[in-house]
Amino acid sequence: MTNGSIQFWDFGVWQLVIITAVLMGAMLAANALRRKIAFLRRSLIPASVLAGFIVLIVSGLYELITGEKMMNPSMLETLTYHGLGLGFVALALRRLDKQRNAKARRDIFNTSLVVVNTYLVQLVAGLIISLALFYMIGSFAASGALLPMGFGQGPGQAYNWGHNFQEKGFDGGTSFGLSIAACGFIVASVGGVIYLNSLRRKGVVKVYDNAAEMERVSAETIASPGEIPMSESMDKLTVQFALIFVAYGITYAFMWGMNQLFCGIPFYDNTVMSLLWGFNFLVGTAAAILVRSVLALLKKKGAMKREYTNNFLLNRISGFMFDLMVVASIAAIDLSAFTKKEFLIPLFSICILGGIVTYIFVRFVTKRLFPDYEHEAFLSLFGMLTGTASTGVILLREIDPNFDTPASGNLIYQNLWAIIFGFPMLLLLGYVANSIGWAWTVLGILTVMFLGMNVLMFRALIFKRKGKKDKAR
Repeated sequence: MTNGSIQFWDFGVWQLVIITAVLMGAMLAANALRRKIAFLRRSLIPASVLAGFIVLIVSGLYELITGEKMMNPSMLETLTYHGLGLGFVALALRRLDKQRNAKARRDIFNTSLVVVNTYLVQLVAGLIISLALFYMIGSFAASGALLPMGFGQGPGQAYNWGHNFQEKGFDGGTSFGLSIAACGFIVASVGGVIYLNSLRRKGVVKVYDNAAEMERVSAETIASPGEIPMSESMDKLTVQFALIFVAYGITYAFMWGMNQLFCGIPFYDNTVMSLLWGFNFLVGTAAAILVRSVLALLKKKGAMKREYTNNFLLNRISGFMFDLMVVASIAAIDLSAFTKKEFLIPLFSICILGGIVTYIFVRFVTKRLFPDYEHEAFLSLFGMLTGTASTGVILLREIDPNFDTPASGNLIYQNLWAIIFGFPMLLLLGYVANSIGWAWTVLGILTVMFLGMNVLMFRALIFKRKGKKDKAR
């Protein structure tokens, strides 16, 4: 080896491989436990969630004994970050086969309203608790505003906003935000499993002892007419990965370009930049739609004779990315805040009430807005709004393994509308921690926003009933 060259025996060369091997090994162990232990099998706990907690427990014991981290937390967070983005890119590249009719567009729009309204519910509930605890025990008045960031946005946004609050006087705000995200995964797992088991008892979901019974794959499922061969000069799976990474590369180029254009502007640096990079999966979805549209245009113009995307393989790739993301995200949970006594009362009060309110609200709205697939809609949205988007997909796969219902597509395509409707809420978050007066002001504005957004969300039911009353007169 020459000077400056890497040494193949250096740990840095193998670090990513070793961490991935540990996570994959935990998934194999979790899958075996789930298959062999009747309680786990009947509980319907997703194998990736179980694997994440196995790694979390083992790494916690390792740190307790040795005083060192078993795995690099930054590497786990990186896997979480990119696993979510790549998984959504893979789903967005799938051909829709003319499914985007008026009903599909309405469901996507309604999904975005459910997401934003749930954020508002979590914000209002969290602020009410933290304001009450401020007067009772002197805790930070705006700490409850971290609830939707930890539950709905996951560890990345919980860290960003917790750090923001910490700079405004919330001692330990970063750890508090990450702890809410940790509790969110627990709420997603427990709430999702409770719901899945209730469906199983009612006969809606069957616990399969034979995996072949769950997913029957035909030749038509694997490949549609007119697609490229499974293997020629370039393997069909390689083509799918190439398209995914090209779209993800476009994602990075766009976000990097935004930084070059607007970096230095206070509003961009303090608010927009963290949101933009935190929503890499949203930008990735847009990039994937662009790539898919270019391929469709080339085929329409005759420049391309065959279909290059394959829905079956893209589903499998997205499944792998989401499994990896869930294991890594749970393994990366920072439990340090759980050791701080001053955090325990506000943390558990906010998370317990937040979980209950989210469960009740999402169940109420999905039953009314998505009657054709209410269970799939609930699991996907509840998982996303308490854990991350991939947690929602993991729970959804338990009853919709091939993503046959519109629930998975709704999660992907609702993001643009959710950003538009949710942007005022994000702006208010920038002020809520400034003072106790601002916390009360923001709470009042959010309550009014919630009422207005609910009128929009239930517009069909409200105006339908009004129309019936007018006819009756």
